[in-house]
Amino acid sequence: MQIGPDGAIRGEVRTAGHQRVAHGVYRLETPELEPWENFLRDLSALRLVLPADAVFTHVTGARLLGWRLPALPEQVPHFAAVRGANRPRRPGLICSRLVHDSKVRVAHDLPVDEPAEILLRAARDLGDLDLAIMVDSAAQLGHVSDSDIERVLASRRPGTRRLRDVWQSRNERAESAGETLLHRFHQVLEVPTEPQVEIFDDEGLFICRADLLVVGTQSLHEYDGAVHRDKSVHRRDLRRERALTRTPYVRRGYTLDDLLNHPAILMHELDRLLGRPHKARRLRAWRALIGDSLYSEAGRSRVMNRWYRSTNPVDWARTA
Repeated sequence: MQIGPDGAIRGEVRTAGHQRVAHGVYRLETPELEPWENFLRDLSALRLVLPADAVFTHVTGARLLGWRLPALPEQVPHFAAVRGANRPRRPGLICSRLVHDSKVRVAHDLPVDEPAEILLRAARDLGDLDLAIMVDSAAQLGHVSDSDIERVLASRRPGTRRLRDVWQSRNERAESAGETLLHRFHQVLEVPTEPQVEIFDDEGLFICRADLLVVGTQSLHEYDGAVHRDKSVHRRDLRRERALTRTPYVRRGYTLDDLLNHPAILMHELDRLLGRPHKARRLRAWRALIGDSLYSEAGRSRVMNRWYRSTNPVDWARTA
C-alpha cells in the first residue's frame, strides 16, 4: 500500500470514509469541499499510478489552466500523457504517449502539458465547435501563439488538420463559450463580423462593447447566456439597451437554443438583413458542425464511445 498527498492510497482499502478515484486508487471522502477542490484531489491521487514524467492534457489540462470548455458530459475521464513505456490504462483514466518535446507547466501544483499539445490532443476527439471554444479561450489568455501552433502542426500528427482549420478561424476576443458559438455560426453562414466593437453615442460617450458587429450594417449581435437572467445583470442590460437608443445601432440577442435548435430562423433573419438569397448549404454546414459536437446527442455518444474504448475496459461476460 502506498500513501500519497492528502491521504490518497494506492492499494485496496475499505470504502468506508474513502472514495474510489480509479482502480486501486482511493482518497478520503471530502463532501464538504467544492467540486473544484475535489477535482484537484482526484488528480493528485491519480499521480500515485502515473509515472513521474506524466503530465495532464486534453480537457483535464485545459481545466487546470482555466480555459473555457464545451458542454462536456457529466462523466468525463481524466487525461494524462507519458513519455516512457509505462502507460497505465484503466477505467476513468486515458493516457497517451508523448513523442515530441514539450515544455511542462505547473498549475495548482500539478504538471500540465504545453498548451499547443493540449489542443492537439483534444483535436483528435472533439468536433470543430468544441475545439473552437478551447482554442478561443487559450488564445485570449495568451497561452498559445501562432509559432506554438505552427510547431505542432508541422509534426503532421493526428488532429493537426482539424486544429489548423479551427485555429485559422479563431476569435481570440471571445469572452465566453457562447460568443465562440455565435461567432462561428456567422462564419459558417458567411456573414462577415467584427468582434468586441466599442460603441459610442453622438457625444463620444462610451456605451458598451458589443460581441459582434455585422460588417456593413449597424446591427449588433450578442450572445445572451443564463447569466443575463440574473437580476443585477438584467438591470444592467436594460440600462445598456436604453443607452443604445441614442445611437443608430440595433442590438439583437441570441441564445444557445436559437443556435442549436432554430438555426433556420436565424439564417432567414441574417439573409434579410444582408439582402441576399437563402442558400441551404450554409444551414447544412452549420447543422453538420452541431451534429459532430458535444452539443448534440449523436456527438456526445461518439465522443463518449471513443473515450470508453480508450480505457480498454474488460468485458467479464466473455470469461464466464
